[in-house]
Amino acid sequence: MRLGVLDVGSNTVHLLVVDAHPGARPLPAHSHKAELRLAELLDGDGAIGPEGIGKLTGVIQDALQAAEDKGVEDLLPFATSAVREASNADDVLARVQAETGVELQVLTGAEEARLTFLAVRRWFGWSAGKLLVLDIGGGSLEIAHGMDEEPDMAVSLPLGAGRLTAGWLPGDPPAPDDIRALRRHVRTEIARTVGEFSRFGAPERVVATSKTFKQLARIAGAARSADGLYTQRELKRESLEAWVPRLAGMTAAQRAELPGVSDGRAAQLLAGALVAEGAMDLFGVENLEVCPWALREGVILRRLDHMGS
Repeated sequence: MRLGVLDVGSNTVHLLVVDAHPGARPLPAHSHKAELRLAELLDGDGAIGPEGIGKLTGVIQDALQAAEDKGVEDLLPFATSAVREASNADDVLARVQAETGVELQVLTGAEEARLTFLAVRRWFGWSAGKLLVLDIGGGSLEIAHGMDEEPDMAVSLPLGAGRLTAGWLPGDPPAPDDIRALRRHVRTEIARTVGEFSRFGAPERVVATSKTFKQLARIAGAARSADGLYTQRELKRESLEAWVPRLAGMTAAQRAELPGVSDGRAAQLLAGALVAEGAMDLFGVENLEVCPWALREGVILRRLDHMGS
């Protein structure tokens, strides 16, 4: 059957269309995305204003049309941290349903982490052993750890690249004092969780997902996306640490000229790099692998599991 996943994230609204059935890997058929950056549209009270809601409903209507054009049989719509944490989340969801007919399922941060972990586990298989999975989104950082398809521990921290950029790095390029303050904040937040994860022992493989990690790996020398889904891509902490001060001295326009960095994500790349560097340092990770599957694939796989049971 042809499934569609509609992901209302903190940075983008992304429709992924796949051909799938239980027991088989989902085959991508179409991708439709719009950069909305909801995390940056929150007002002083933490609400998504009328203009932001209007943009969201318009983008969802466009995605629905794309899903219809591609023959999607079953649509799985969900939202993550930007909607989840908006002070007027209920109003946003009601307006979206009234104007588009779409009932968004709002995932908790822990659900995000667990579904992303499921996707990574299926991608690498059982031979990968105990996994530590890191995922930097626009609004949050998800961390999960475990041996099975359900992680032993999964947490979500408010350390998304978009959220941190809007709240901590107003300059372009950012002021050194602002960067230092954000670095302290990031490491304090992550450090609170490290001890809890250490109870489960050292991972045999550390894996990262998300656009932020893909872009960081690319500027540090990893293969291009054009080289294919199955090309192994890694990010070394040593390389990342060398890039952080370089990114800090660049404007968003200069970062956008780096290989693999999009215009829409360039402003967020420094904050994302500080989170990635902090996580790798505090968890003692020298090298991680980048997985092409993440939350959307996890949602699809969970749906297929339920169909097959």
